[in-house]
Amino acid sequence: MTNLNDKIESFELDTDQGKFYSKDHVGKNLVLFFFPKADTTGCTKEAISFSNLINEFEDLNTIVIGISKDTVEKQIKFKSKYDLKCILGSDVDIKICSKFGVWVEKSMYGKKYMGIQRSTFLINTEQKIQHIWNKVKVPGHAEEVLEVVKKL
Repeated sequence: MTNLNDKIESFELDTDQGKFYSKDHVGKNLVLFFFPKADTTGCTKEAISFSNLINEFEDLNTIVIGISKDTVEKQIKFKSKYDLKCILGSDVDIKICSKFGVWVEKSMYGKKYMGIQRSTFLINTEQKIQHIWNKVKVPGHAEEVLEVVKKL
């Protein structure tokens, strides 16, 4: 579980653009948005929202990565289908999700199961967690994250 002001441990992640190594990006801000499943309604809206603001994030020295348990192949198809601009990460073995505490027990129609809690983490240039959004509601979320990045 990661908390506010924690320094993140170095991690690597398979993405639609190849391997991402967090240690190679010290000196940049990092937005990690965790979403349950590629190409579902809420997750698509969230990824499109971040993609629509990608130039503004990049102008603020910020990398945006969406992470789910989907395979790299599924992320590539998802990205292509909606012309997404953010990096999409594949955490099939849930190592990153577990590290950030977003792999949680969920419940639907009385049935319990494990899944990703929609959450976003803002990590500053020194690899410290500056802001955490848990149980994210999609409308307006990417804009809110951008406003917080502007204040760093």
